Amino acid sequence: MAKKHRNPFKQLEASLKEAPPEMKQKVMNDIAAAKLIMDMAALFSLNVGSALRKLFRTLGEN
Repeated sequence: MAKKHRNPFKQLEASLKEAPPEMKQKVMNDIAAAKLIMDMAALFSLNVGSALRKLFRTLGEN
């Protein structure tokens, strides 16, 4: 008969512990800050092309 092998992933899962609330809050704050920066970057970078097109379109009409 074949030998039973231990599943290393089950051993890893058994060693998981709950993170402290302070650490969870710090991670959530870091994620929120990163999301804010990405949203602001998208807001400015996506609208620049449109704004320049409108600017040149209005300058061309004069």
